Amino acid sequence: MRRLPALTAATAILGAAILGTLAAAPAHAVGGGGASETPTCPQDQRYDGRLDMCVDKTSAIDDGSLTEYAYALTQEGRYEEAIATLDQLQEPVTPEALNYRGYAMRKLGRVEESIAYYLHSVALDPEYTQVRGYLGEAYVTLGRLDLAREQLAEIEKRCGTTCEAYGALAEALAAADA
Repeated sequence: MRRLPALTAATAILGAAILGTLAAAPAHAVGGGGASETPTCPQDQRYDGRLDMCVDKTSAIDDGSLTEYAYALTQEGRYEEAIATLDQLQEPVTPEALNYRGYAMRKLGRVEESIAYYLHSVALDPEYTQVRGYLGEAYVTLGRLDLAREQLAEIEKRCGTTCEAYGALAEALAAADA
C-alpha cells in the first residue's frame, strides 16, 4: 500500500466540480505495513484510490481501491462494512482480499471461517507474511499453539524476527503461554 495524501478543501471542491461528485476529506487509518496510510470515509461513501478521494458508494471503483478500503475499515473496527466492500470485488479471490475477509471474520468471532480464508490466501501466495501472522493469531484463539508456532516459523523464514507479522504473532503466543 502507498501513502496517500490527505485532501485539502480546495482539492476536494475542485474534484467535486470536475467529477460531479461531492467528496469528503477522508480520515486516515494506519495500514498493515505500519508505514502507509489508507483513507476511510463516512459510512455513505467509500474511497476511490484512482481519484484519491471519497465518492458515493454507488460509484464504480477498481478492485485494488476496494481491497485497500476494506483493510482500512477493518483497522477502524468496521468489520461488517469491510466484508460488504469485499463483496463488491470483481475478482474476490486474491491473497489480499481473502486475507482481509478472514481478518474481518475473525474479529467478528467467526474464527473457523476466517481460517478457511487465510489458508486460501496462503495457497495463492505462500510468501505473504501478513496472512500467515493473522492465521497464526486465529490458531492462538482456538488454542492451537502448535499450528500458530508453525506459522511463526514460516514468517521467520520469509522476513526474519523483526517484521511486523513476526512480532504480532510472537506477542500473541507469549500471551497465550503466560
